[in-house]
Amino acid sequence: MSATAAAQASAGPAPPRRRKRFWSLAVVGAVLLTGISMLQDHFLYFPDKAPLTEMVAGGLRAWPGPDDFRGLVAEPQGQVRATAMVFHGNAGHAGHRDYYANALNRLGIRVILAEYPGYGPRDGALGERSFVADAEQAIALARRQFGEPLLLIGESLGAGVAAAAAARQREHVAGLLLITPWDKLSHLASHHYPWLPSGLLLRDRYDTSANLAGFGKPVMVAVAERDTIVPARFGRALYDTLGEPRRLTVIDGAGHNDWAGHVDAGWWREALAFLLPAQR
Repeated sequence: MSATAAAQASAGPAPPRRRKRFWSLAVVGAVLLTGISMLQDHFLYFPDKAPLTEMVAGGLRAWPGPDDFRGLVAEPQGQVRATAMVFHGNAGHAGHRDYYANALNRLGIRVILAEYPGYGPRDGALGERSFVADAEQAIALARRQFGEPLLLIGESLGAGVAAAAAARQREHVAGLLLITPWDKLSHLASHHYPWLPSGLLLRDRYDTSANLAGFGKPVMVAVAERDTIVPARFGRALYDTLGEPRRLTVIDGAGHNDWAGHVDAGWWREALAFLLPAQR
């Protein structure tokens, strides 16, 4: 027997106290990581609950109706050029996003402010799977009711939802406008929580770069110059992975939550000209 083998044999198995301490630490670590993963929803989703009566105002009406509510719709006066379905950010509810209707109705665009399960008056589970499946159903319903062309607009979290739904319904989507988006949620999470193994803990992935691989329809990426919540570099990283046709625009002086006040009717006209080239 070699000296090393003799030393290992004489040492014997690890003392019970040491083994117990190891397993205790392992269990604590596993419970901690599981708990952090379960808290994902509290970090990522901030739904506001509200009765429908509080959301239907200022030209917004329940869509498709009060009994089967999926969002709010605002109709333009005169001829309708297209329908835009908006998927909002992670806080509040669809009724807080009337600025889309105010801007786009004037340009002949019907606007549907889609509502997520668990937000506003809606029941349902929070999470990527729930949101994307619901978005696909909303797209199908809008096509049956209004026809085409149909644009999708996603803001922040909604950019991830819109991109995933558009990828699955690409033949029915004319174009995609992504405002303050990220490329992969894990990259953004690592930016905000560098001390956590975010890639292992996140249950929802929102991998927009992967979802839009080979999309082949116009995609416009709009980043806010002074965004500290989803810094512009994550939107630029997404843009770099996209195929043509694509466009990148930087909203000068804007932050994550005030970008709408930094764009005007000309900005929206240029966006529509790119996303709906056949209607220029």
